[in-house]
Amino acid sequence: MQQLASNAQLRAVILRWTLFTVPLCLGLGFLSARASGSVPDNAWFAMLDKPALYPPPVVFPIVWSILYVLMGIALALIVAARGARGRWLAVVAFAGQLAINLSWSPVFFAMHRMTLALSIIVALIVVLGVTIALAWRVRRMAAALLLPYLVWVCFASFLNLQFLQMNPGADGADGSGAAVRVQL
Repeated sequence: MQQLASNAQLRAVILRWTLFTVPLCLGLGFLSARASGSVPDNAWFAMLDKPALYPPPVVFPIVWSILYVLMGIALALIVAARGARGRWLAVVAFAGQLAINLSWSPVFFAMHRMTLALSIIVALIVVLGVTIALAWRVRRMAAALLLPYLVWVCFASFLNLQFLQMNPGADGADGSGAAVRVQL
């Protein structure tokens, strides 16, 4: 006869997974940001014209840290849902959206390819939507924890589009990656 795990045992499993997945998501996000130069003193980014809705730079590390924590908890909830139908499909989708997420910063900040970055972030919105739908089938709380991330990514895509429209000469798609600002 099989026994079901107690609520305390289930919480312990989720906690153990959370102790792995939260630092994983935070660490990968931090490494992507550092490797790509998405820091306040990025010279290329500093010279770009900023959209009116662009928040103060201090907002980004705070928001992304919170979002990566929520993502890590969501992943822990999915992985810990032993026996749930579609669990591994949700994990694969999560890994896919995370890979797309981590590719955006190097493309935008290091390569200065705003057009390519915009296509990446649109792909992220689609794959993240699929991930949320799959997570909903496994654990609704996991899907709910990913919703603020989806909202932020939609906002970020709008900012990406605005940066591209306001700074067409700064898009590295022309191959030079250089932008020139002349102030009289």
